[in-house]
Amino acid sequence: MAGGFWYFAQQDPDALAIVEPDGTEHSAGDVLALCNQVSHGLRELGLEVGDSVAAVLPNGLQPAVVYLAALQLGLYYVPINYRLSGPEIAYILADSEAKAVISNERYADLVVLAADDADMPAAGRLAWGEVPGFADFGLFVAKQPTTLPDDRTAGAAMHYTSGTTGRPKGVKRELTGLDPELSAELFAMVLGLFGIQPLDGNVHLSTSPNYHTAVTTFAGNALHAGHVVVYMDKWDPEETLALIEKYGCTHTHMVPTQFHRMLSLPEDVRSKYDVSSMRFAIHAAAPCPIDVKRKMIDWWGESIIEYYAATEGGGTLATAAQWLEYPGTVGTVWPMSELKILDDDGVGCPSGTPGTVWMRMSSGDFEYKGDSAKTDDTHDAEGFFTVGDVGYLNDEGYLFLCDRKSDMIIAGGVNIYPAEIEGELLAHPQVADAAVFGIPDPDMGEQIKAVVQPMESVGSDEESLDALRASIMAHLQPRLAKFKWPRTIDFNPELPREPTGKLLKRKLRDPYWANRDTAI
Repeated sequence: MAGGFWYFAQQDPDALAIVEPDGTEHSAGDVLALCNQVSHGLRELGLEVGDSVAAVLPNGLQPAVVYLAALQLGLYYVPINYRLSGPEIAYILADSEAKAVISNERYADLVVLAADDADMPAAGRLAWGEVPGFADFGLFVAKQPTTLPDDRTAGAAMHYTSGTTGRPKGVKRELTGLDPELSAELFAMVLGLFGIQPLDGNVHLSTSPNYHTAVTTFAGNALHAGHVVVYMDKWDPEETLALIEKYGCTHTHMVPTQFHRMLSLPEDVRSKYDVSSMRFAIHAAAPCPIDVKRKMIDWWGESIIEYYAATEGGGTLATAAQWLEYPGTVGTVWPMSELKILDDDGVGCPSGTPGTVWMRMSSGDFEYKGDSAKTDDTHDAEGFFTVGDVGYLNDEGYLFLCDRKSDMIIAGGVNIYPAEIEGELLAHPQVADAAVFGIPDPDMGEQIKAVVQPMESVGSDEESLDALRASIMAHLQPRLAKFKWPRTIDFNPELPREPTGKLLKRKLRDPYWANRDTAI
């Protein structure tokens, strides 16, 4: 994929490059021209190599061209979650030392508040559309030349982690200093891990908001491989199937929740759409329930590919065939990575024994910007890092994840992994979504609580919910050891999730733990 987007756009400027959520299509030549105009505009604003440019933007052309511009100017591109509050965005603006923030009128009230809180200089406030106190970025870049800028050098994305504790931290990697035609960013070859080749008629469906690391990585590298990228604005299961059929999408990135919701569509809806063009349906971000994974493989076949990684790096990969041989695995380690499982004393765990997952990549080491203590805490003397996930390796070297250590329930001294229970809950035909977490118990330390989102067909009256509760327990009892059964099951019409599908479990759990660190 050497050469990246700029190379392919110059070779075939008329090729389709981007399809926006409203269906607007942009050729590679037009995207390149706008990318170059944004590049010249950022230079005019005074941004230099190593500076950061932040983006609070909806999916589509706008974040793509800011990202591409940053990557050819040696800048750090900082995409920010537009569902954060103003003060939360202000923190990232300040912490990243962004010299400019580029937004859209859709988020006017939010970004004005954030820019004010972060004391962002007036010259660094830009937006497409009308935002009070922000310059019209569309008019500004329209005056810039469309030629490639001089002195191009590779930049990188700097994503802020959405950790469950403390402030989010920017995952920052040292810039390579290479020509962007040779190295757009660290993950420029990531698609090759999955067997996805440049050009080859590939079309990527981007299903989640652009601020997520995986979305930037997969959609960005699809552009760098000369692929078409089709963006969704708000994810919908049936629209996903319709877009795959309409554009002949060949690869995508999803999370297990999206699989579950597509599988929940009525059979006559699912069968309406031809999804045979899909060759690489890549998924990650959370453990995929075994029942969900089997059904997706039955439906989409060998295209289902799973990987394990984090914003900080990775990772492992499992093809559909490997998963069927070892159900539940997230695969074997990448060629450029290493993996080890350690207990709490830092001693290696034997196969089959859960411990903390540690990884090391042959290139692309990182730091948490402005937090050397956290950087040190998550690295060991050999350069391995951990994000706190718990898992184990089998004798053949396949990794199985248990859960995030911070989500683990300890009841009576026994470790219980909510992901396993959630997977069994989702196998119940009347369960649309589920969350399992520990709440205080004065005797056992913690007890297991489940919060279930029923299918729409389930009545909301107490009698219907009591019947569902009893049905769920009857479903779980032969599948799980008794100590893993939820003590209580509550119901919620909609569980809190990010648009990426990540469950915001802390919103459900935190009220039970208010003003206390332990149950006793």
